[in-house]
Amino acid sequence: MTSDTTRGSGIGRKLLETALDFCDSKNCPLVYLNTFEGLDAARHLYEALGFKLVEQAVGTQWGHEVIEQRFERTNRASS
Repeated sequence: MTSDTTRGSGIGRKLLETALDFCDSKNCPLVYLNTFEGLDAARHLYEALGFKLVEQAVGTQWGHEVIEQRFERTNRASS
């Protein structure tokens, strides 16, 4: 199976929801992820699941300049 065959199937959402449920069950006060600007579908998913953009900075990935982003989400039980 390739990323093209799974794109849009909801598997990414399910994976992230499962990870967040685990973090919440362990009372993790904060979950963060690092990504970069331009991944609009991913950003939409992160924000739909409660993540907020908290930081941006210019960086380099795979030899190209990108805007790196940090998203954070507080534990649902502690918010």
